[in-house]
Amino acid sequence: MTAKPFSQACENNKDPILQVLKTAFTEPATVWEIGSGTGQHACHFARHLPHLEWQPTDRAEHLPGIALWLDEAGLDNLRPALALDVTDAIWPCNGIDALFSANTLHIMGHAEVEILFEKLRTYLSPVATTCFYGPFNYQGRYTSDSNARFDEWLKQRDPHSGIKDYEWIAKLAASAGLTAVADVEMPANNRTLVFRTG
Repeated sequence: MTAKPFSQACENNKDPILQVLKTAFTEPATVWEIGSGTGQHACHFARHLPHLEWQPTDRAEHLPGIALWLDEAGLDNLRPALALDVTDAIWPCNGIDALFSANTLHIMGHAEVEILFEKLRTYLSPVATTCFYGPFNYQGRYTSDSNARFDEWLKQRDPHSGIKDYEWIAKLAASAGLTAVADVEMPANNRTLVFRTG
């Protein structure tokens, strides 16, 4: 039997992120969440943003845990989670009007992040909003000692992972037709980056 997963970090950051999403996703849309993890964010945001349809996605091994959160939430605007790895040749969608992802870019290797933005160039609608939450470096520098330690831990676990430079992410976003519209300071030395097409 699958145990219901839990992330304390999700509990800590869900409300600050929600405040940003309220201003980023003002129009009705289906939000594709890349890397839904436990499913906690999906449930929280769908509950508090009823004008949105929320589409959780993650690698197949995480779907049973996400389903436990979704089943408990019982929200009409919360869709069943779909299996999605950013490196999949074909994503399970025809187009994306809105996208959210938290704490994924530093887990991915650089090649995976590049593939993600290549896919966004394919799937994003002419008018679309994307939000990325997590730690970022600026001009190659850490924003805190704790982020430096976190990055060292990430690289020990997986040499391909690590905190990415904001400037590199912004360049990839631009190549996908996205323009930076907000870079919001968040608790615990994190940021939420908002980009838009159109």
